[in-house]
Amino acid sequence: MSSTSANATTDLNPAPPEPATLTPEFLRAWFWHKQGLDGSLAGASPEQVLATAGWARSVGGANPYLTLFARAGITRKQTDQTVQNLDIHELPTARGCTYVLGKSDFRWALRLGADAALASMKVLERLGVERGEITLLEEQVLHTLNEEQQPLDPKQLRELLGESVRSLGEEGRKKGASTTLPTALGLLQADGRIRRVPINGRLDQQRYAYTAWQLTPNENSTAENSAEESSTDENSNKLTDDGVRNLLMQRYLGWTGGATAKQSQWFTGFTVAQTKRALAAVGASEVTTAAGEQLWMLPDDVVRLGAFTSAKTEQIQLLAGTDSLFLLRRNAADYLDPADKDKKVLDGTLALQADLPDHPILDRGRIIGLWQYDPGQEQIAYWLFVKETAAIKDRIKEVEAWIRDELGDFRSFSLDSAKSRQKRIDALNAAS
Repeated sequence: MSSTSANATTDLNPAPPEPATLTPEFLRAWFWHKQGLDGSLAGASPEQVLATAGWARSVGGANPYLTLFARAGITRKQTDQTVQNLDIHELPTARGCTYVLGKSDFRWALRLGADAALASMKVLERLGVERGEITLLEEQVLHTLNEEQQPLDPKQLRELLGESVRSLGEEGRKKGASTTLPTALGLLQADGRIRRVPINGRLDQQRYAYTAWQLTPNENSTAENSAEESSTDENSNKLTDDGVRNLLMQRYLGWTGGATAKQSQWFTGFTVAQTKRALAAVGASEVTTAAGEQLWMLPDDVVRLGAFTSAKTEQIQLLAGTDSLFLLRRNAADYLDPADKDKKVLDGTLALQADLPDHPILDRGRIIGLWQYDPGQEQIAYWLFVKETAAIKDRIKEVEAWIRDELGDFRSFSLDSAKSRQKRIDALNAAS
């Protein structure tokens, strides 16, 4: 079920469907299907889900857990065990952001986050810190972690490293670099020499420690496809920078089922020139929609799109606002029906917000409501835009019980709390 095998191309120039058939409603259902939200990923492993639907955004919130539960019924305990086994892990990658991804992507995905780590070094250089000082600190961090033989949090590391960690004073704090330690940790992590682990084993609580790590060759990407082969440095087995970008573009288009160039640039962080080269390298085809948008798609997906039919019965899901369905393209408004686009929550019009203010309830790709979890009441507060059916009611109860029994709460990000979201909970209850 790897994304490479799922997207192996047989026709480099398939004829795209007629634009008139690619309506917003039809495309919503197609993207829903590509994300495995139609039941097609039932029984899949966490690594298989992330390979098919895309990396799960992690900001100390519960999205990674719901990503796996919604698509394959995977429990929190199963997810935590998979993290412990290093079959999946949270790593800094595209745009320097952290995602939960499968082990076959670890090394090449880390390379995508290297620029963000180097940018932190440049800040330190402007504060008068030389690269050699950070290199020495990196070596001392590794020595300390290997010597202690247990994960250490930043506070413990500072205490053990003593004067090796330099305070950068008020000027450093203004630039977001109060000491030299975070930069050293970021560079080590981007290089795969250390990894960050959740202190209590939970992905939805942002308290971390660091442990020594050395990625081995068999953890490198071994996908076999023309985009990678054409971009691999002939003098080594490693991908070139263009090769890494091509691989991400191939994965991205496979996860999404198609995206505009601008949408792909938002997720990847590529320049216009890099985007054009990557699209050409993976043989992407341009498909025109009924709305006049130009979607770039993998050739096999163009073929599949032409044969795709929408499901006739309800497929209800409750997702996080940062689910891959929305975050990969950052186009939540496209999943709203025209009649719902003017709806407001706390004076914020849904269609005018880049990111959803609350978590969505969906049916075959259409947003039909919003929800938040109220831990005080141990229940989901929700507002439906459609008449409640038995399928909707049952799914809400299923997710509600899962959150209560397995997570205890459903936080959007590390600083989210029942108190901070109470206004939103009250607004949803009032709207319903």
